[in-house]
Amino acid sequence: MSRQRYKLIACAVLSRECFFCASKSPNIIDVQILEQGLHDVGESKMSPSLQSEIDKVDTGKYDAILLGYGLCNNGIRKLNAKIPLIVPRAHDCITLLLGSKEKYKEYFNNNPGVFYRSIGWIEHAKSHLSNPDSTTKQMGMSTYQEYVEKYGEDNAEYLMEVLGGMKHYSKLAFIDTQVGDPGQHIEAEKEIARNRNWQFEIIQGNVSIIQRLVDGDWSESDFLVVPPGESIHPDHTDEIVCSKLKA
Repeated sequence: MSRQRYKLIACAVLSRECFFCASKSPNIIDVQILEQGLHDVGESKMSPSLQSEIDKVDTGKYDAILLGYGLCNNGIRKLNAKIPLIVPRAHDCITLLLGSKEKYKEYFNNNPGVFYRSIGWIEHAKSHLSNPDSTTKQMGMSTYQEYVEKYGEDNAEYLMEVLGGMKHYSKLAFIDTQVGDPGQHIEAEKEIARNRNWQFEIIQGNVSIIQRLVDGDWSESDFLVVPPGESIHPDHTDEIVCSKLKA
């Protein structure tokens, strides 16, 4: 197979892994990283934002457009392109960090109440509460500092936990993909877990899905290839996503 040229559009959470895999790929990969937390603005805003970036791609330069995203709360629903559009079969980026949807499903089923972290999540953290388009912000939720100013530190911590859904977690799992140096991050995350009386675990990650994405190794079981004229839709089976003719 001759060397291909692909455009990769990915979430900042996966930026280290995407650049690492692109550097190893036999293909020419042009990487575009979008801000972390885009999924929190909701499908009605995430999907048009991603579609806008796809529409800007000079399709005459590329053989396909690759998406470094999972289904992400239906945030990639109806995305389409004038050239093949490739997306991993994944509910979210945790699958892409763990290396397979099967590994994610097994861990998720055996470990309820887990708060996942990785180098990318930490380095590109941008509070969804500071984004005016965020669904939580539009519900009237404030930033931690705003709560401190209004109610004091103790009450602010409580409000962030309850309104932010943190009370449902009991474990912090750090996904180590072996890309970058996680040392200082791991110690900080251990401290966060201790302060919240959570368990802490390091999970061995795997970049194989991202590597196969940029290498053009798109097995039907792990990737959806969306041809021109069709768009991405959720599939309520283990395949997670499917393609349909554009409406």
